Amino acid sequence: MGDTPAAEASTSSEFEHEPVPQSHRKSLFTVSAVWFGFPMILTNAVPGGLVVAMLGFWQGVAAILVANAIMFVYVSLLSWRAGRTGKSFSLQAIETFGTAGYIIASGFLSTVVVGWFAFNTGATGASLGEAFSWNETLVAALAGLLFIAITYLGIRALSVLGAIAAPLFIVAVIIAIAIASQQHGFEAVTSYTGVGGGAMSFGVAVTAIMATFADSGTMTADFTRWAKTGKQAVIATFTAFPVASLVAQLSGGLLVAAGAIASPEINGGNFAPILTGTGNPLLNVFLLLFVVINLGSVCTHCLYNGALGWSHITRSRMRIVTLVLGVVGVIIAVLGAWHYFVNWLALLGVLVPPLGAVLIADQIILARRNANRGERRFRPTAFAAWAIGACAALVSHFFAPALSDAVVGLVVGCIAYLALEQFVPRREETPVLL
Repeated sequence: MGDTPAAEASTSSEFEHEPVPQSHRKSLFTVSAVWFGFPMILTNAVPGGLVVAMLGFWQGVAAILVANAIMFVYVSLLSWRAGRTGKSFSLQAIETFGTAGYIIASGFLSTVVVGWFAFNTGATGASLGEAFSWNETLVAALAGLLFIAITYLGIRALSVLGAIAAPLFIVAVIIAIAIASQQHGFEAVTSYTGVGGGAMSFGVAVTAIMATFADSGTMTADFTRWAKTGKQAVIATFTAFPVASLVAQLSGGLLVAAGAIASPEINGGNFAPILTGTGNPLLNVFLLLFVVINLGSVCTHCLYNGALGWSHITRSRMRIVTLVLGVVGVIIAVLGAWHYFVNWLALLGVLVPPLGAVLIADQIILARRNANRGERRFRPTAFAAWAIGACAALVSHFFAPALSDAVVGLVVGCIAYLALEQFVPRREETPVLL
């Protein structure tokens, strides 16, 4: 590595169009830092606090645990495949959806995660604007440019940011609990019954937890393709789901159950206002760093997912696409449009698990059967199963709220693909060339 100009150039490559070779794989610590620092964020504490507020402490915690267990299995299977092959999400999608069909699957998810980049960039401006009475638009613009610059540096920068963001979150939670304990007793946390009054079912709560990371969780290969083995990719995933995710969500739930967050049915587990209530200048500096680094972690990860996907679709370089998509996301953020599409993004999140289920069914469950399968431009069974799973999720969402539509879509999508593939004759096709 590094003896020739070609080798030197490849060290800065993000391998947008080919699997990551073993010579360029990262250490377990590096890959784990990328995933570990992603879910342990303030915006992941929000749904944790919300489900506790709506269901009460024990039911809320149960929903969080169930959702994280499902996410671990779901994301780990996709990560295991990525660690074994070195393939990104787009390269995985080519195998299952076809050399042309993958554009629909990859383009869909790559666009959704850019929406989340815009949302969290706008949230950074709103959080700091509210805390310090700063110009929300200007702060969002400056923060967005910083997030673009970090993403531009690639996977190594994401691992460094994640390694900083996660410990910082833990410190912030400890400080918030210490401040809250001065006015609220934590001894009655476990007896908290919530304020929902039955407005949220257990299934909806599970979906709310899963939807937060369903998009990037499905695109986990973009991160875990850097692992040396499938086993290391699974270990890295475990640091995110359940470990980091549980820390964030249970922290939000704990502070809600203690009565430390106003209007938790709206604000969920957002504990940032607790940190601003003291007027302590040192705490204000800490809050500034915490919000920028913490929300910067989710923004950079989402932008990386989006840029990697669209760079492969457009046959461009990840860093160039990062600049283009980043500017688009920042414009959306500063215009305030991010306020209007959070529910839309969450609904799209319901449509994502069936897509991941099709990948799992095709590349893991049917791996041996498909070992010598050649390429096709479109694979109709993959799209049909995705559509069936998505329809089942939407039906569940609107007509069976007691169920988790994310889980329904995942299970139905997987079963539909396995069933449809039984009726497809094996045919000789041209070998896949990537």
